[in-house]
Amino acid sequence: MNRPDAAGAPSAARHAPPQRLLHVRRRLRAGVVQLLCAAVGLGLGLTLPRVSGGPTVDSGRLSELLFTLGTGVIGLVSIVFALLFGVVQWSASTFSPRLTLFRGDPLVWRTYAFTIGMFVFSTTAGLVSGRAGRVSLVVPITAVLAALIALALIRALQIRAFLSLQLAQVLDAVVARGRAVIGDLYTPRSAAGEPTPAAAPLPALRRSVSWAGAPGVVQQLELRRLVNAATQADAVVVFRVGVGDTLHEAAPLADLLGGDLPDRVVRAAVIRGAERSFDQDPMLAVRLLADIGLRALSPAVNDPATAVDAIDATESLLRALAGRQLDIVDIADRSGVPRVRLVLPTWEDYLRTGVEDLLLPAARIPMVLERLQRLLTNLLEMSPSPRHAPLIRLSEQVQAQLGACRPAPTQQSPREPRAPREPEQSVPKGTR
Repeated sequence: MNRPDAAGAPSAARHAPPQRLLHVRRRLRAGVVQLLCAAVGLGLGLTLPRVSGGPTVDSGRLSELLFTLGTGVIGLVSIVFALLFGVVQWSASTFSPRLTLFRGDPLVWRTYAFTIGMFVFSTTAGLVSGRAGRVSLVVPITAVLAALIALALIRALQIRAFLSLQLAQVLDAVVARGRAVIGDLYTPRSAAGEPTPAAAPLPALRRSVSWAGAPGVVQQLELRRLVNAATQADAVVVFRVGVGDTLHEAAPLADLLGGDLPDRVVRAAVIRGAERSFDQDPMLAVRLLADIGLRALSPAVNDPATAVDAIDATESLLRALAGRQLDIVDIADRSGVPRVRLVLPTWEDYLRTGVEDLLLPAARIPMVLERLQRLLTNLLEMSPSPRHAPLIRLSEQVQAQLGACRPAPTQQSPREPRAPREPEQSVPKGTR
C-alpha cells in the first residue's frame, strides 16, 4: 500500500474529500431491529383488539386463528433459516470464507425481525381478544396481511439464497460492490499530458498515536470530525494503517504533525470490526475474486474454467481502476490545506493481489495463463504510461510460464536408409 512518510511528501494530488470517507455508513444491529419489531408487535397486539366500531368477529375463533398464524410462521422461519445456514456454509467453503454478501444481507435479519414482530402481535392479540366476546375486524385483517408480508419476505430470502449459490451471480455482486467503492473513492484520471500536482510540504513531526483498543480490522474511517479538529488545532494527521489493515494493541496508528490533538480524537475516527467491509475498502473486491480463483486452481478443486471467470471479473475492476486517479492521499479542509494523509492501495498492490497471486497455482495451466496474458495486454492499451512497468513485468512472467507449459518440439535426427533385404532362397520340398 501507499504508506506516506510523515516527514517526506510523496507525489500525490489533493482532491475534494470523498463523501464515502467523510460519512460513515452505520447499520442498525440485528438485535435492535428485532427488539423494535417486537415492541411494535406488542403495541399493536394490545391496541387493535380494543378498537371499537365497525364490523366485528367472534373472539373465540379469532384467537385460534391468531395463535395458529403466530406459531406457524415461527415454525416456517425456523426451517427456512436452518436451510439458509447450510447455504452460507456451502458458499464460504466453495467461494471464500471472507465472502459475506448473503450473511450480511439486510434482508436476512429484517425478515427474521418481522416474523418475531408478527409472532408477538399474534400472541398478544390472541390473549387480549380472548377476554372479549366480539373483536373488531381490523385485528384479523392485520394478522392476515402480516402473514402475507412474511411469506413474501421468506420467498425473497429463498431466491436470494439460491442466487448466492451460483458463480455468475456471486461474481456480479462482488464486481458491483467493488465498482461502487472505486467510483465513490477515486476521481477520474486526469487528461493525457496533464501533470499530477505534487503534495504540499508537511510540518514537522510532533508525536505518534498508538492504538489502545482491542485488536481488529479497520472497517471504516470517519474523517469529518477529524478534519475539523485538525483544522482547529492546525495539525496534520498521517495515518500509518489503512482500511482493511489489522490493528493490534499498542501498534502505531497515526503521526501528528504541526499542532497537537488528543489521542481519543484520532482513535475515534477508526471504526474497528472483526472482518473487512465493502464500505471503504476498494481492495476487498479484488481480494475476494483472487480467493475464488485460487480455490478453483487448488489441486482439490482443479476447476480452471472458474478461475477464468474470476479473472474476467477482476479485469472489470482493474479497468475501472485504470481510468481513475489512484494517488488520493491528502484530505484537505475547506480552505484547501491538507489535514489528513491516508494509506491507500497502489496500482502495484491491485496487480499483486488480482494477477500475481494467481501465477504460481496457474503455472501449468495454459488456459488460465492465456487469459491473464490477455488481461495484461488490455490494461497496457488503456492505462497511462507510468503504470506500464508492473504490467510489462507481469506479462513477461506469464510469457515465460506459457513457454514452459508448451516446450518447442524436438527435432528428430534423420534416419539412415536401411540396406535392401536379400531375397530368401526357397528350399525344395522334401529337403532338410
